Amino acid sequence: MGVGVFTLTRRTLGTWLGTLLLLLPALCGAAEPQAPAWAYPVNPPGFTPRAETGIPQQVPGSSASYTITQLRDRFIAPVWHPDEHPPLPPIVAEGRKPNVYACGFCHRADGPGGPENSSLAGLPAAYIVQQVAEFKSGARKTSVPGRNVDLMIGLVQDMTDAEVQAAADYFAALKPRRNLEVRETTTVPVTQVAGWFLAAREEGGTEPLGQRIIEVPKDLEQFENRDTHAAFIAWVPVGSLARGSALAQSGGGGKTLPCATCHGTDLRGLNGTPSIAGRSPSYLMRQLWDIKHGARAGTNTVLMQPVVANLAESDMIDLVAYLATLDP
Repeated sequence: MGVGVFTLTRRTLGTWLGTLLLLLPALCGAAEPQAPAWAYPVNPPGFTPRAETGIPQQVPGSSASYTITQLRDRFIAPVWHPDEHPPLPPIVAEGRKPNVYACGFCHRADGPGGPENSSLAGLPAAYIVQQVAEFKSGARKTSVPGRNVDLMIGLVQDMTDAEVQAAADYFAALKPRRNLEVRETTTVPVTQVAGWFLAAREEGGTEPLGQRIIEVPKDLEQFENRDTHAAFIAWVPVGSLARGSALAQSGGGGKTLPCATCHGTDLRGLNGTPSIAGRSPSYLMRQLWDIKHGARAGTNTVLMQPVVANLAESDMIDLVAYLATLDP
């Protein structure tokens, strides 16, 4: 009996140890991969936007002018080039006080957005409506709290279905423009966070790029003035464009699916899927990361989860760098 008891104890101990090894990552709280800081700029503590100077602001090619106070008013969508787009519907132009900001404040009057948010011009109206619904439901979040996605989640709660549809119809009817230059490099300007996006530091200086993409406005003041003509430059790792092209076109030898499978041969959308051509690489990187790590889990996102499952961070960098070179 003594031997039997010892055998049972040893077997029980072996089973317990095996179970412990299986549970150890969960018990220890295995760390999730850290989201790339360059793609998720967070305003530093005490960050304040530029102060009012009393000098009316103007931009090239426009006779309009706004004060800095007006340009910081979330219930105003500055219209610098009115001949280039239809009149803005009220929800885009001014929102609805007190809780629904003007859509055109963040996404600009004709929808180009910026690295900190999404370009909406030309996206299918039904897709825009679906994304707002997913922000409302909590299905679409962010891997890094404290950014403007949290602001978006809050303000859409009070939007009516009619307001969402009006904004979606307006932006869907617009034609996207190319506003991005992509360059392969090893060295980039030193940057700072300038409002959920990066800008070259005024003091200058350079640093190694490494495994990052650095995307900044070419003219910071023009972008801060919410000019829809503001342009950007994205510095990407040397060799990333060729590697990203291979991933997009062939799936990288089984690592993922060719992008054309869902987004069309020109990658400008197919059957209601969004265009991924010519989009901000910072924005696209956040979407791939959020989908892979569960922060974005909406209806159509389920189809993307197996597509990104085997993509390493370096693969995502290559892919979004290449996509940014395409005409939108």
